[in-house]
Amino acid sequence: MKLLKVILGVFLACSMFAFISKGDKAPQKVTDAFVKKFPNVKKVKWEKENATEWEAEFKINKVEYSANFMEDGTWKETEHEIDEKEIPQTVKTALTKGFPSYEIEEAEISETKEGTVYEFEIEKGESEMEVAIDVNGTIVKQEVKKDDEE
Repeated sequence: MKLLKVILGVFLACSMFAFISKGDKAPQKVTDAFVKKFPNVKKVKWEKENATEWEAEFKINKVEYSANFMEDGTWKETEHEIDEKEIPQTVKTALTKGFPSYEIEEAEISETKEGTVYEFEIEKGESEMEVAIDVNGTIVKQEVKKDDEE
């Protein structure tokens, strides 16, 4: 009877694991790298970003994050949204000077091994742009957002 209970328990555990794991399952190297970088995160949703990259979605202190890893476990980027009040003054000044009359639709912090940038989706009338500004206030990327990117 004990053996039957053990077998039943193992079967149920495996069934639950299979149910929880449905969807995209990142390679072991990727999940190991994630756990090393974010050891306190318990709930992660994985999605295949492209042919060689995986994206993890998770929360830290009720803030939604995403982190991207290459198939070999190399960390590429971590992003999370921020409020306008969290934008440093040097970055705000660069955004206002470079894009007068534009309104911020979304603001994020993007961290890579190259450093941290603030990424913005901004708009003025029908014109929408994506802009990235480094911590020193230098505009490092600006591109017009096309209708099919929304």
